[in-house]
Amino acid sequence: MTTATLPTAPWRPVELTLTARQDHLDPYGGLDVHVVFSHPDGLVLRRPAFWDGGRTWRVRFSSPGPVGEWSWTSSANAPDPGLHGVSGTVVIGADAPRGRFERHGFWRMSEEGRHLVHADGTSALLVGDTAWALPWRATPEQVEVYARDRAAKGFNAVLLMSLQPDSDARGPEDRGADEGFGVAFDDLPQATLRALRPDYFQDLDRLLDVLRAHDLVPVLQPVFQGFGWKGLRAAGGTVSPQEYARYCRYLVARYGAGPVVWLVGADGTGEEPQTLAGGREVQEWDDHRHPTGIHYRPFAHNRAHQDADWLDFQWCQTGHRGDHVPERVADMARNQPEKAVANGEPSYENTGRSGFNAGWWQGHEAWSNLCAGATMGVVYGAGSLWQWQLRPDEAGQATFFSAPGAGWREALDFEGSSYPGILGRVLQGLPFTGARPSWEHSTVPRGLVVPGRFLLVYAHDGGDVRVVRGAEVPRPYRVIDPTTGEVLARGVREEEDGTIPDPGGAPRVVVCCDDFSGSAIA
Repeated sequence: MTTATLPTAPWRPVELTLTARQDHLDPYGGLDVHVVFSHPDGLVLRRPAFWDGGRTWRVRFSSPGPVGEWSWTSSANAPDPGLHGVSGTVVIGADAPRGRFERHGFWRMSEEGRHLVHADGTSALLVGDTAWALPWRATPEQVEVYARDRAAKGFNAVLLMSLQPDSDARGPEDRGADEGFGVAFDDLPQATLRALRPDYFQDLDRLLDVLRAHDLVPVLQPVFQGFGWKGLRAAGGTVSPQEYARYCRYLVARYGAGPVVWLVGADGTGEEPQTLAGGREVQEWDDHRHPTGIHYRPFAHNRAHQDADWLDFQWCQTGHRGDHVPERVADMARNQPEKAVANGEPSYENTGRSGFNAGWWQGHEAWSNLCAGATMGVVYGAGSLWQWQLRPDEAGQATFFSAPGAGWREALDFEGSSYPGILGRVLQGLPFTGARPSWEHSTVPRGLVVPGRFLLVYAHDGGDVRVVRGAEVPRPYRVIDPTTGEVLARGVREEEDGTIPDPGGAPRVVVCCDDFSGSAIA
């Protein structure tokens, strides 16, 4: 029996270590170890354990609210007394919370399924950046620079491939060298996932710890199924579904005790057997019920497994040709049964040539997608950043995706990255959970409404906004400049179907709500 008294808040991960008494031939692929945690109020959580090299196994656990003593017992499919039948207690104290996820709990889906909320019901909107290659290219020092920049700009999530997925990619095992990368599985070039490298994931722990310290949620994709890092035969569609599922369980074990989002399929049709196997495995082992979904390639039908109970969201990808395609989001939002929707990969800023999809193009893209039904959130990407290009002239990078004159560090400063986070700040603290697209509550064709509680309209060139069906729209309003987040006007409509004045000539967002207190636009 082991007791650990920890000065820890609810929702803050703690780690237990189990030590096998004997060597096992295949600890990663052949052993199944988990721990059941029980609280006196009847709450029970099961957490898978993960192999961390040698005879070491670890279990990560977060208390979803209750303080006090949790008892735990381990189970294993091997008669090893160091792994099976070990028991103890963890005492969770009432330490002051650090960050929004300790204050409000992890993200989950709202009751109606269209929106993110925290565990305590607080509304949430994902504002994601795309840094797919960060896990195998970046150093902790680089990620600190990156995370400070993205958090300051209002991002709260980062899309990441959990490992370098291209079977035919070659380069030194050196994150600081041209074409270098960290290796997660020694056998991935053979499209198998058996020879796991614990040292890679120990490095990844440190990188994700930096992101989470800045309240940036990792959106983890197991093994990419489409283009990958360089388009060199991504393994996500060729590894066996069984090995893909086991790796998904490993990710749940290693990272599921903190805030996370799972992309069990990415850049494919969604019908790959690996996606189904991964979705079912995550559902089986993730007792925290982190949001789980699929991210599609640009020409997919975007509705695979729509009726699966493990599926929470569907993300389209509108490609990299520079088109605004909010109708893709709107079409997905009509699929039944309802799932949350986002454009998970709009065109990257400055990809291929300077000025491409640059500046306010990215802001208009975010607001247009939101109002078309992307109520789970919005996502941004930049050329040279997503592949973590070390410097502008790094050898071996695809010119199509590289931003001229930029490596990852220069790409951090692209103008367009300043706009999506403003959207998140405008909505923070407002009652937008349950909002749906509306063309019927104002003279502006882009809008979201929660009847009786909330209205948002986005006018790309500003101008007066006349509210119609005003009995369903609160009268207090704010007029916001979405390029800066500045509140330009505050007021109350005198009539139900009244006009909110604006001189026009610049993008504007208008929000109607009875209570702005606690929001950034109060």
